[in-house]
Amino acid sequence: MTDKDKQNPDQQNPDQQNQSSLVQKIQQLGQSSVPTAPDSNIHILSIIGQVEGHVQLPPQNKTTKYEHLIPQIVAVEQNPKIEGLIVLLNTVGGDVEAGLALSEMIASISKPTVSIVLGGGHSIGVPIAVSTNHSFIAPTATMTIHPIRLTGLVIGVPQTFEYLDKMQERVIQFVTKHSNIKEEKFKELMFEKGNLTRDIGTNVVGTDAVKYGLIDAIGGVKEAMEKLNELIGQNQDGKMIQ
Repeated sequence: MTDKDKQNPDQQNPDQQNQSSLVQKIQQLGQSSVPTAPDSNIHILSIIGQVEGHVQLPPQNKTTKYEHLIPQIVAVEQNPKIEGLIVLLNTVGGDVEAGLALSEMIASISKPTVSIVLGGGHSIGVPIAVSTNHSFIAPTATMTIHPIRLTGLVIGVPQTFEYLDKMQERVIQFVTKHSNIKEEKFKELMFEKGNLTRDIGTNVVGTDAVKYGLIDAIGGVKEAMEKLNELIGQNQDGKMIQ
């Protein structure tokens, strides 16, 4: 073996390094060029698949771990360069307490926030979707509203049902507080029979979600960016007045 064959990877010529980088991109992302976003004053928080909370889900499940999102939300509040937050949702729901924790954190941020429901914002995704200052839903997106369920061992005693009722009330109160839907209407949708094949509840399509007051408007990325920039401008004007 010659000295040339033994050369350090760091001593490879630029062509070899570029080729190695290209191969890595193809292996990891299936494409040769990866678009890079410029530095932005807006942070994107995506909640995809199932919200994973206190119990680790099987590896084949597409999940969003809430312990990964909490530091991001805190960083948004602390970082002076970030002026707004967009929450992208395409979730089937998940852990109730984890979802409520994320909802409360997003609702308590001092900076402008906007959410977009793309595909679906089901179950515990509903309070997350309404936790922002303004919410959008795609015309084809849906939101499933149903009572809280327990998985695993359930002890059939009055305390169990009382616990379920209290947790459900927490969800109802949060949603009605952070949206324009009436509590009576939300409960009606939650306990509706005949709409879901294996459960009670309602599958609400985009236009109906707006009609009921659950979501503020129909829209996508363009509308959400315009609204967030408008809210950021109002927030800056408010600071200047102070």
